[in-house]
Amino acid sequence: MAETHRRRSDATRAAIRDAARERFAADGYERATIRAIASDARIDPSMVIRYFNSKEKLFAAAAEFDLQLPDSRSIAHAEAGWALVGHFLDRWEGDDTLLALLRTAVTHAAAAERIRAVFADQLAPLLAELCDDRAQVPTRAGLVATQMLGLALSRYVLGIGPITELDRDAIIAWLGPTIHRYITARNPTDASPLTTSP
Repeated sequence: MAETHRRRSDATRAAIRDAARERFAADGYERATIRAIASDARIDPSMVIRYFNSKEKLFAAAAEFDLQLPDSRSIAHAEAGWALVGHFLDRWEGDDTLLALLRTAVTHAAAAERIRAVFADQLAPLLAELCDDRAQVPTRAGLVATQMLGLALSRYVLGIGPITELDRDAIIAWLGPTIHRYITARNPTDASPLTTSP
């Protein structure tokens, strides 16, 4: 009996989280309401509060985002920038969660903090394995984030025409060299040369 109750509870929590993810992605944080999310999940609004306590905590749960970054050993060093651009394109187009974060991050501190945490916690460790300049990994990860988040904002949120019209190969061709430079180039503020792994 307890196991059945737990499974139902888990299913309800998941249904609320999924409905919230879609609603936040569609409406943004401010416009999305507990009532609308509950309606989408086909439950009473009181159940949303019961499981998540507040809209802000529900957003935090709905905004969990795994970049699913590849293992560094699967990335050819000479192709790292291009590989990462392709990977991010796949993630943007396969999951609306990050788009929900992007739409709300400009005006909502919790969303902005979530994006910072996702990139700091997940991207920086990968770059630490791909580049020799370990002291500059946070900066390099931040620079990669500017390009990847800027692309996602321009292509999927703002719908900037020329960017939405580019196909996957063109985006990789344009951004790959820039991302690769952020990962492998010597620190431009350092007079000494930086060697990279072959």
